Amino acid sequence: MINFAQVGNDLYTGKRSIEFIKRQKTWYAVSAVLIALALVGIFVKHLNFGIEFSGGSEFRVQGVTNSQDYEQKAQDAIGNAGIQGNVVSTVIGQNTVRVQSEAASERTDEATAALAKEFGVPTSSVSASLIGPSWGQSVSQQAIQGLIVFLILVTIVMALYFRTWKMAVSGLVALLHDLVITVGIYALFGFEITPSSMIGFLTILGYSLYDTVVVFDKVRENTAEAFRTKRMTYSAAANLAVNQTLVRSINTTVVALLPIAAVLVVGFTLLGPGTLLDLSLALFIGIGVGAYSSIFIATPLLVDLRRNEPAIRQLDKYVARHGAKAAEAAEVAETSGGAGEPVAVGSDSTGAAAPAGLPDGAPRPVHKYAQAAGPRNQPKRAPKSRR
Repeated sequence: MINFAQVGNDLYTGKRSIEFIKRQKTWYAVSAVLIALALVGIFVKHLNFGIEFSGGSEFRVQGVTNSQDYEQKAQDAIGNAGIQGNVVSTVIGQNTVRVQSEAASERTDEATAALAKEFGVPTSSVSASLIGPSWGQSVSQQAIQGLIVFLILVTIVMALYFRTWKMAVSGLVALLHDLVITVGIYALFGFEITPSSMIGFLTILGYSLYDTVVVFDKVRENTAEAFRTKRMTYSAAANLAVNQTLVRSINTTVVALLPIAAVLVVGFTLLGPGTLLDLSLALFIGIGVGAYSSIFIATPLLVDLRRNEPAIRQLDKYVARHGAKAAEAAEVAETSGGAGEPVAVGSDSTGAAAPAGLPDGAPRPVHKYAQAAGPRNQPKRAPKSRR
């Protein structure tokens, strides 16, 4: 049975190692495929914006005892009321039906009466609201402005903290990677984008950045040690940092996803579409993608950006040169038969032959003041007072 605690300890000490840096082309290829699929979803299937962004009419029918054929009933009721446009119907919870129409019509009374008749509920159980597109547009503009300010501040802080702009660039690339893939998943599966989803998109950027900064901080610590001891290349130090923080990243991600998954289950089975479900869905997708980018994208990209720096190249050459010398010396020692060579019978531990006159296999004479093993004892002398 695998002892995960021991595996984590081995990864931290370097006894075990996963080659994240040497396989960076594989991770880049996986991300390229995911980004390509995301872009296809965004520009081909397009995003499914909620009524808050497009405007329209929304009705909620409560106390529905029979939700069979609810889509057709909602379509007939809205059509009989004279409201044009596409109609989207959703069951919320166990006895509520939400009906949304793209057209913001003033004929809400007729639509309310028609929906009450179709679903067999009193008129008081049907609520109506008109939603203009200006509110959703305002939320979008504020979200974009907040994103721009966030990225600028992140770039400045990371460049100052890590004393290199390349770490800031790597972190920003990982953030954009997470955002594009998350939005692309929404487009591919037709998930509705609401203001709550926008808030979720901004939240996952903070989580992804936090995870990336933890890994980068360990990279900086290992790099300083590598320059001091000159026993490890920059890529090896970075790879060790990813291995050392791997268990922590996995544990943090799992702990964050478990309660969100519980909220998703409750939302899909009991509550239905709403603010809580929209926010949880964005967080669940984004946190998973963010954990992937902090491990497989950010650090390998950082190594590629810094690979040609003079100090990095000098360190790598020094480690490679001295590593080759050490390997050559070990090979020479092994072929010469020094260490590990069996000692002949009748010889001492240094391999010298037994003195002349002794038969083969006879033990060497031991000095009277010497031990059979260990250091030579000094002769015992009486104290000066008794001499």
